[in-house]
Amino acid sequence: MCGMGLELESAAMAGDEPNPELVDFSRRFWVGAALTIPLLILTMSPFIGITQIREFLGETTSLWLEAVLATPVILWSGWPFFVRGWNSFRTMNLNMFSLIGMGVSAAYIFSMIAIIAPGIFPPGFRDPETGHVGVYFEAAAVIVTLVLLGQVMELRAREGTGKAIRALLDLAAKTARVIRPDGSEEEVPLEDVQVGDRLRVRPGDKVPVDGVVVDGRSSVDESMISGEPVPVEKTEGNKLTGATINGTGSLVMEATRVGSDTMLAQIVEMVAAAQRSRAPIQKWADMVAGKFVPAVIGVAIVSFIAWSIWGPAPALSYALVSAVAVLIIACPCALGLATPMSIMTATGRGAQAGVLIKNAEALERFEKVDTLIVDKTGTLTVGKPKLVAVLPEAGHDEAEVLRLAASLERGSEHPLAEAIVRGAEERNVAFADAEDFEAITGKGVKGTVGGKAVALGNLALITDMGLQSGDLTAKANARRDEGETVMFIVLDDRIAGLVSVADPVKETTPAALKTLHELGLNIIMATGDNERTAQAVAARLGIDEIRADVLPADKARIIRELQQQGRKVAMAGDGVNDAPALAQADVGIAMGTGADVAIESAGFTLVKGDLDGIVRARRLAHTTMHNIRQNLFFALIYNASGVPIAAGILYPFLGILIGPIFAAFAMSASSLSVVLNSLRLRRARI
Repeated sequence: MCGMGLELESAAMAGDEPNPELVDFSRRFWVGAALTIPLLILTMSPFIGITQIREFLGETTSLWLEAVLATPVILWSGWPFFVRGWNSFRTMNLNMFSLIGMGVSAAYIFSMIAIIAPGIFPPGFRDPETGHVGVYFEAAAVIVTLVLLGQVMELRAREGTGKAIRALLDLAAKTARVIRPDGSEEEVPLEDVQVGDRLRVRPGDKVPVDGVVVDGRSSVDESMISGEPVPVEKTEGNKLTGATINGTGSLVMEATRVGSDTMLAQIVEMVAAAQRSRAPIQKWADMVAGKFVPAVIGVAIVSFIAWSIWGPAPALSYALVSAVAVLIIACPCALGLATPMSIMTATGRGAQAGVLIKNAEALERFEKVDTLIVDKTGTLTVGKPKLVAVLPEAGHDEAEVLRLAASLERGSEHPLAEAIVRGAEERNVAFADAEDFEAITGKGVKGTVGGKAVALGNLALITDMGLQSGDLTAKANARRDEGETVMFIVLDDRIAGLVSVADPVKETTPAALKTLHELGLNIIMATGDNERTAQAVAARLGIDEIRADVLPADKARIIRELQQQGRKVAMAGDGVNDAPALAQADVGIAMGTGADVAIESAGFTLVKGDLDGIVRARRLAHTTMHNIRQNLFFALIYNASGVPIAAGILYPFLGILIGPIFAAFAMSASSLSVVLNSLRLRRARI
């Protein structure tokens, strides 16, 4: 019983059942809140001029009613904290729960003694009118309820681990069409597929498992693996990856990897392993508590002994009151609030600015990050190819060249074809009917438009047709150096011009990258694109380093290598292929326009999906962590300065001895300072 939530050991264990610890703590929180609210009304109403409640009940009945309301909150709702506090003392690994258990126990036990045996207290600690001793049930109950709220918030954040893995598993096909030796086809559950089985993949179906094409031709959308929007042509001998989506053709494949051996299953395990491997960060409050707890206990013991020996009569009562005052003033209400209050306020402020924060750990880590890895497609760029240029040869008209190209491509589902057709529509180009359409795998398309033979494709298609590209090759390469995809248009066996398509850089990207550099980040671009295209984009945007031809597993490996060099790494991405890297990184940043699993694996999600959000997140992390340190300083100063005064250090010189009432006030004042300071984050400029 370490008190920490445990992560799943295997991705396969991730089910839909709710976290039992979250269910338990939520129940304890709601019961605690339901009883603490009337307790606060009962105790605080006289301070705002509402005395009728206590006058109606009578002071003795009111005190016993406080005990009745507070006892379930402290002994049932707060029981896990006493267990954790006890374990912290048993193992001598002192932390926040050491202080919570000790402070709540001190306030509760003192208050119970005060209403059961008020006579043991000196007259100076009793109300002159009623003779009752002040009690602190509400302080103990409020501490338990607030700490429970913080625990519930943390547990909800940890639920994202299971959700991320379930989102990945949901990408897989549920069934597969197996072709039997006699030629018949049967739909079977995915888990029944064996290596060597022949499977039919119909148009629009998900590829069930990893395998190789044995018959048919189609284009397959592999964006969930590669992150690239362009479907890949598949013919006999080409490899297929499970969970990718088939286009309009029909394929027969042979299964080569099934079950836990598939790429999707391996990605699932990578996400799970990266999330399990995260060592929890030592919280500032725990660090402070680890040093503060033994000091407070020592002071309370010394105070009790000193008052017992040298205190005025009744010495034992003074000793008890002094020791309890020390423990109450050291009660970690402010320390417990220091981080959650800042985080809750920062979370709200971030949401206003389009930055969703998964947990406090993400903010704390992001402040220390020095390296940012960004995916190109969908992160730096829009993620949707667009027609950027039509370059006709002499003797040809731009509109006519585009009309021929768009008319030929209108029947294709390829994103590059869609970009050409969409570009023609935007320029109000009239289409013609295309006939004899033929797709040439990996090279381009051919057909007849208005009785003229038209072809559109890359340099390989031109070479196959026996045409000389001449100066156009240099022009095409220059365009490619700008990160564009260039196609040749052929009309009646003569090159009529070039069409250039590109995935445009988001308008906000250049300025955001400049600001991120100013905020101390080294920018690395990791992309599945080839080196030439990647270099072109990086040079234009001022990116520090590139990693081209990157596979899904490579991104997580690159991050691990950087971490082994001592660098703190943040990763921004939007695809399923980015999920393991997002989980491996010190901080994962998901574009809100991307896959759900990427969002679940990340510490930050940018609603608008642009890099400006990373700038805001970085500034927010700096501001929030500065605010938290201020809070911890306030809490510590109040408590640390109050402890020796509560112990009676001023009594021999000034005759000043503060009782638990003043101790509770000092504790409340420290909490108030923390709350007010945290609320300043609402106005933070990010």
